[in-house]
Amino acid sequence: MTPHRTAILATAALLAAGTAAARDQIQIVGSSTVFPYTQAVAEEFADNYDFPAPVVESTGTGGGMKIFCQGIGEAHPDLTGASRAMKPSEWKLCQENGVTDITEVMIGYDGLSIAISRETPYDWKLTEAQLYLALAAQVPVDGEWVDNPYRKWSEIDPALPDVEILAYGPPPTSGTRDAFVELAMHDGCKRLDYVRSKGLDKDKGWVKENCSRMRQDGPFVEAGENDNLIVQRLEADPHAIGIFGYSFLYENEDRLMGIPIDGVAPSKETIADFSYGIARPMFIYIKNAHRGVIPGLEEFIAEYVSDEAMGEDGYLAERGMVPLSPEKLAEMQDAALSAKPMHAPGS
Repeated sequence: MTPHRTAILATAALLAAGTAAARDQIQIVGSSTVFPYTQAVAEEFADNYDFPAPVVESTGTGGGMKIFCQGIGEAHPDLTGASRAMKPSEWKLCQENGVTDITEVMIGYDGLSIAISRETPYDWKLTEAQLYLALAAQVPVDGEWVDNPYRKWSEIDPALPDVEILAYGPPPTSGTRDAFVELAMHDGCKRLDYVRSKGLDKDKGWVKENCSRMRQDGPFVEAGENDNLIVQRLEADPHAIGIFGYSFLYENEDRLMGIPIDGVAPSKETIADFSYGIARPMFIYIKNAHRGVIPGLEEFIAEYVSDEAMGEDGYLAERGMVPLSPEKLAEMQDAALSAKPMHAPGS
């Protein structure tokens, strides 16, 4: 008997022990960035199959991983969305709780958008270094590494708007926050003259230790896992910037615009070719022990990875997701449909 089949039978026993029948709704948790795509698939699935609509919760990538890895059985979700890859610590948690058979599926690409209201009176253009100086807990000033003193953008560069720094962004549980720190904060920090002159830009340990913390004295505001709240706050304050996935900018382009970073604005084209420097892949993780047990799960997975959903002209692209290449899409479709087991991250 295969390990996959054994896991299914074990899960069936767990489900049967709790109730007479398995849970009849697919349950999904995870990333707020992946949420609108999964919700779109859930709606399409509900319209075209004789199964109840899946329950999709936006818990953040980190929160979703924690919930997903708690165990197998009807009390635990079937999938989680992630705006970054699973961490080794999350893999370990899954293994410790019996979630040992997981399929990782890259679903497309996203660009971390730095957005502002179209009502802003200024012509905004930023660099990753300026973003770091505005939002980091500690920065170099007069040759010393100190707590961030900057209150206005113009204090960082006289060419920037003479307004208070105010940025709404994701909390630490969010994969968007993880990606922003790694792709924008770390890169911005490494470009500072102070860091380069000391050769610290080549020291990954130093960068991770000193360039990862967001400031907590007011200019950076954690806005929770609901990115729509950030959109509303940007509309209310034309001087504030927001940090979220490209789909939220795409869906609100009549009200918001993306700020070019290092001369490149976020768009489907610049995210796809990675010329936009804050681009990243997005994932779903499937609990394979729940296949064949939770009604409709196999069909839902097939719908999610279909050409109609994830293809170049699919309905997820219409919602702002940057699709995979045809070759990568075929690879991910095969992994999802065959329940290909993932290996430990980094192995």
